[in-house]
Amino acid sequence: MNKSNRTYVRIAVLGLLLVALVFALYSSFVKDPDAVKVGRAAPNFSLEQLNGPELALDDLKGKGVVLNFWGTWCEPCKKEMPALQEQYNKFKDKGLVVLGVNIGESPVAVEPFVKQFGVEFPILLDRQSQITKLYRIGPIPTTFFIAPDGEVKEIFIGQLNEAMIADKLSKILPK
Repeated sequence: MNKSNRTYVRIAVLGLLLVALVFALYSSFVKDPDAVKVGRAAPNFSLEQLNGPELALDDLKGKGVVLNFWGTWCEPCKKEMPALQEQYNKFKDKGLVVLGVNIGESPVAVEPFVKQFGVEFPILLDRQSQITKLYRIGPIPTTFFIAPDGEVKEIFIGQLNEAMIADKLSKILPK
C-alpha cells in the first residue's frame, strides 16, 4: 500500500471513530422520551408486598410518596435505610408513604434485612425487575419523590441522609 492509500485509510478510520463518538455522546445526552422525568406523572405499577397484598402506586394518590429502589447487597442502601425509616416515622401521619422497592431478590433474602434495619414501611418485591426497568434504574439507591397528584418532583441517585430526605419532603407532603 502506498503512502497516499494509507492516508485515505487513516482518514476513513478516524472518520468512523468520530461518527461513533458523536453517536455515543448523542445517546448519552439525549433523553429517552419514555423515561421517568421530573415534572411528569410517575408511571403506575403494582407489586407484591413483602408482608401483604399487592400495592399499586395509583392507590397512593393524595399522599406524598418516597419511592426508593434498593438491594440487600448494596452498602449505601444499608446506610440510608435507617434515615428513610426515621423520616417515615416522623411524617407517616402527615400523608407520607415510603415504598422500598427491592430489586430482584426473594423474600428469603429481603426478610432478614428488613428485620435487621427495623423497616416498617411497605417493601415491594420487584422479583423480575420489571418496575426497575420501567423506571430506568441504574445505580442504586435511587429515590423518586412523588407529589400527592402523582407528579415526580425530584429524582435522587445515591445515598440520602435524614436532612436531605426532610428537605425533599417539603416538596411532596400534602398541604
